[in-house]
Amino acid sequence: MAVVELDTNTFEQTIQNNDFVVVDYWAPWCGPCRSFAPVYEKVSNDFDDIVFAKLNTEEHQEIAAHFQIRSIPTLMIFREQIIIFSQAGALPEGGFRELLSKAKELDMADVKRQIAEQAQASGNA
Repeated sequence: MAVVELDTNTFEQTIQNNDFVVVDYWAPWCGPCRSFAPVYEKVSNDFDDIVFAKLNTEEHQEIAAHFQIRSIPTLMIFREQIIIFSQAGALPEGGFRELLSKAKELDMADVKRQIAEQAQASGNA
């Protein structure tokens, strides 16, 4: 699947309309971002059930600020509109593939149950 470029108009829609989205936060001046781009593109071709997206943090600073992106590249994985992974730094291809496999294996019903329990505990504290 081709990597899609996100902007203010498409970011929320992409996250809401897809169960599994990986976002690469990057900028044109960032050397590690440029080095990671071919790996990101290559891996995206092997996972048809995942939306691979990129967000230029220079052009869309408000989105980067909303998600508290402080270093780039940063990878963020959304499953069913829930952020299940967020980490700065480029990954080697093998590590990226392993991360995606583990993210696919997550039981989202269990994740949602844990979030609900934490919310309830916070509300009662």
